[in-house]
Amino acid sequence: MRVTFDKAPDRTHDTLPLGPVIIAVLVLDALITLALEVLYLPTYINTVAFPLSAVLAGVVNVLLVMGVRSITHRVGAMFLPIAAWTLGFLTCAVTGPGGDIMLGSDWRTLLLLFCGLVPPLLYIYIRTNAGLFTTR
Repeated sequence: MRVTFDKAPDRTHDTLPLGPVIIAVLVLDALITLALEVLYLPTYINTVAFPLSAVLAGVVNVLLVMGVRSITHRVGAMFLPIAAWTLGFLTCAVTGPGGDIMLGSDWRTLLLLFCGLVPPLLYIYIRTNAGLFTTR
């Protein structure tokens, strides 16, 4: 008697049946977390500015990209939460009809932009080019 094992199906381009819905929820989560990050960006501890939400933005955005990657391995789909987050950030950076602005022109805003974009983009780059970093 001979036992053979079939190869696991290649799911590199497959998506789950609810994949588009889950990706849409993750994009919406990116916008919701951005609103909270902008809200808590001007946090102070005594008299010292303490923008913890800027650092948390990088962690949350990487987790959102990882969530999309668990649904599909398409690189374009992994950029969707980051694109929504960036569009929301740019919307918060412009003045409103009354002249109010949600993000000021200071180092905390720049830190939020840097921490919100660089870690998830590095994650996408490393996961996309994972074959380049392996030793043979």
